[in-house]
Amino acid sequence: MPLQLRRNCPVFLRENLLTLLTIIGVVSGTLLGWGLRASGHEWSRRDVMYFQYPGELFLRMLKCLIVPLLVSSIVSAIGSLDLSLSGKVGLRAIIYYMTTTVCAVMLGIALVTTIKPGKDPEAYSQPNATKVVTKDTLTSDTLLDLIRNVFPENIAQATIASYRTRLSYDAKDSRMIKGQLETYKIEGDYQSGSNVLGLVCFSIVLGITLGKMGDKSRPLQDFFHTMSEAMMIITGWVIWLSPLGVFFLVTAKIMEIDSFAELVGRLGLYFMTVLLGLFLHGFGTLSVLFILATKKLPCRYIAKMGQVMATAFGTASSSATMPITIGCCDDMGLDPRITRFVIPIGATINMDGTALYEAVAAIFIAQLRKVEMSFGKIIAVSVTATAASIGAAGIPQAGLVTMVMVLDTVNLPAEDVSIILAVDWLLDRFRTTINVVCDALGAIIVTTLSQGDIEKSRAVQQNERELAAAHELTELEKGDH
Repeated sequence: MPLQLRRNCPVFLRENLLTLLTIIGVVSGTLLGWGLRASGHEWSRRDVMYFQYPGELFLRMLKCLIVPLLVSSIVSAIGSLDLSLSGKVGLRAIIYYMTTTVCAVMLGIALVTTIKPGKDPEAYSQPNATKVVTKDTLTSDTLLDLIRNVFPENIAQATIASYRTRLSYDAKDSRMIKGQLETYKIEGDYQSGSNVLGLVCFSIVLGITLGKMGDKSRPLQDFFHTMSEAMMIITGWVIWLSPLGVFFLVTAKIMEIDSFAELVGRLGLYFMTVLLGLFLHGFGTLSVLFILATKKLPCRYIAKMGQVMATAFGTASSSATMPITIGCCDDMGLDPRITRFVIPIGATINMDGTALYEAVAAIFIAQLRKVEMSFGKIIAVSVTATAASIGAAGIPQAGLVTMVMVLDTVNLPAEDVSIILAVDWLLDRFRTTINVVCDALGAIIVTTLSQGDIEKSRAVQQNERELAAAHELTELEKGDH
């Protein structure tokens, strides 16, 4: 047995070397960050920037791959699938993602109303003169912008910017009342950052169109398929930088912490409530759904996601982790047509961790402010948190922006977001990890549920090829006579 272990050990290390190095990067970055803080030296923002610089370069490399990989993956996947099959796959993916998001919100609400982390308002104080987010839009505007961004007016612009409604006050206009946003002038502008929802929608429509065109679309399908494969090869190169990138990102983030006592003391109960919710959802709710759908235990699949989870924790970005998630699913032997369709959609609309966090945070702040939470308000929070999580871009701390929308549901000021700011950076990493795990498990579930349809589609395509070959042979024989 010891001899067998010695033989298997190099194989295990070779197969899991990158995952182990990335985990070592996270742990080493954490230790170095605390060591530098404990050294007594006062680190300036420029010092932190220098430490973060290598990690920032790694993050930029990953983000550079998002748009070409997302578009090419979805178009090539849908274009190569039978139209009826792609419809079933898409429907199953959306049902799965909506189910997990609703479960996450319900779990978060159940925990925060049971534990009541905000029951002692005297222990919490809002930072002075801090306005994290200035509220210059209504909740209805945010929801309408979500739908507007699904239909971009310029697909090239959608790769670099997304539309946002902005309300502006003009003191000279007598019809405007200061403080009443409903009376403000409605304007629109574009904010930096890819409009991922719009790109996904366009890619789905283009993929369906190529599927309907048949053989005429073969050159364009080959182009997108080749681009998708090329992006995955580049991802394979970039991914080897993840241990180093994650190491510097985590080190710099820990150096930035203002007060560790505030992290574990004043906001400790709130922090543990969110963390408990994420843990129960990630390893409880998702596991139950996985077992019901596949009749298998998720343990061995989750064990293969170490690289994905470590990268998600280090980068705090589900979009940046998307190329690595797709590569992980490919290594598991999943149908690439399914993974390249399901994973990009999941990275866009599936934000379970964000939904749970926003529901917990809104009710926690309401408890601090002694705002009575009726059943109707709790339902409103759950609906708004679900919608806000879909609208949250897959970038670090995007949940803080959509958090304002959820606070508005229970008539709480936007400035109250500053109460939870001290722990948001760390919770953001945990909830991103849960988001990417949910995406990967979703790809496995959809692949399993679609297996019968995939086999039928392959059989039909094989029959069509055989009939076409037989017809061609018959025509040749007629020509000989």
